[in-house]
Amino acid sequence: MSTDRSSAPAGTAGYDDRRRWQALGVGLVAAFMTLLDVSIVNVAVPSIDRALHATPSDLQWVLSGYALTFGLILVPAGRFGDARGRRTGFVAGLILFTLTSALAGLSTSPQWLIVARLVQGAAAGVVNPQVTGMIQQLFRGAERGRAFGLLGATIGISTAVGPLLGGLLIQLGGEQHGWRLVFFVNVPVGVLAVLLGWRLMPARPSGAPDRHRLDPFGVLLLGIGVTLVLLPLVQWQQWHGLWKWILIPAGLVFLAAFGLWERRYARTHQPLFDLRLFGLRSYTLGTLIGLLYFAGFTAIFFIYTLYLQIGLNYSALAAGLAITPFALGSAAASAVGGRVVTRYGRPLVAAGLLVVVIGLGATVWVLHGSLHGSVAVLTAVPFLVAGLGSGLVIAPNQTLALSEVPVPQAGSGAGMLQTGQRMGSAAGIAGVGALFFSTLADTRGDWATAFRHSLVLAAAIIGLALVAAVVDIVLGRRWSGAAS
Repeated sequence: MSTDRSSAPAGTAGYDDRRRWQALGVGLVAAFMTLLDVSIVNVAVPSIDRALHATPSDLQWVLSGYALTFGLILVPAGRFGDARGRRTGFVAGLILFTLTSALAGLSTSPQWLIVARLVQGAAAGVVNPQVTGMIQQLFRGAERGRAFGLLGATIGISTAVGPLLGGLLIQLGGEQHGWRLVFFVNVPVGVLAVLLGWRLMPARPSGAPDRHRLDPFGVLLLGIGVTLVLLPLVQWQQWHGLWKWILIPAGLVFLAAFGLWERRYARTHQPLFDLRLFGLRSYTLGTLIGLLYFAGFTAIFFIYTLYLQIGLNYSALAAGLAITPFALGSAAASAVGGRVVTRYGRPLVAAGLLVVVIGLGATVWVLHGSLHGSVAVLTAVPFLVAGLGSGLVIAPNQTLALSEVPVPQAGSGAGMLQTGQRMGSAAGIAGVGALFFSTLADTRGDWATAFRHSLVLAAAIIGLALVAAVVDIVLGRRWSGAAS
């Protein structure tokens, strides 16, 4: 690792190698904590239900409200970090996240918990683009790939290991109040991360101009559009009837209006999101791959947790342990993927996607017919394989998608990339979950069949991401051939 200050990235004055990696470490802890709260609460739902006497609608908002406000704030928060400095956004978001975690743990009613979760999700949406933008700002070349590899491992582990940690905390605190520890555990970690973040995260580079105002009308258009698209997806179980789906095309109209406004606004000001980024093939196809992969990837854990805890009566801890092989595989492969992505490029992502599909196909196969043995044991090896593939997808794809994004747009570019992932997650859970419950009804409670059918759909969605990766490879080779 070179320590040549002449080759240091712009805007990193005062950052030697040690301090850059320390800043990354703080960012990864914060990212892990905020992303963990997407999945860790799933196993706490029965405990919350008993303690607060929540309705099914209340519980749905506890789960989906976090994801909704998380996705809603990503792009404006990323733009804020680009304009006013990553440290300000990171620390402010983390303080709010820590406070709302404490408030969630102290909840005495479902309404209290829902409001805390909504604000907690928004705070998480403020924090995450700052971490990605910081990596873009402080690292270059192979080092950036390593940094994104660690971030990818963090994303994969936090998503997959959430049910396990949730189960451990509930077992520790008891079925009645163990769910409170799921939120309280964020408080000491958050306080430490705030203190270290203020010291280590990069502020706005000295001499950098303030990039005018932050485009409030663009924020409004994007916020309404994202909300209208996400609401029916996160509330698909609770809102009955077909009318809810009208909100999606209405949201797309607002997103189109946002695009037109940003194009006009960019003539005289720095826009909330620079649409010219979609002129970069790496960014556009990387965003699409991320959306499709998260649609299949996140849905797997949703239906698997339901199958184990409700269908097979697994405890929260046992259900979390069953998902651990995927988390281990993802962690191991993410570190490797981050190191070699600059050498292999998009073919590495395509190979990872193929391995995920093979692992999921093997899972369906081992669960077909009469089961001889524990489901958790039967799925351990296939899920380990799928996890290994996942580790070669998330971090490398993020590295490649952001590789050509200029540092001044790093936060907003990362925010849009992560917004696509959140939309994909919501759409995947809605679509795969709908098939799961409809199959369950058609088969009169055959949980195994419902899980297998839903897993096939999740694998097919990930297969679409593989098609997008192959298209990127083919286009890249054609353009390289034409250039030579």
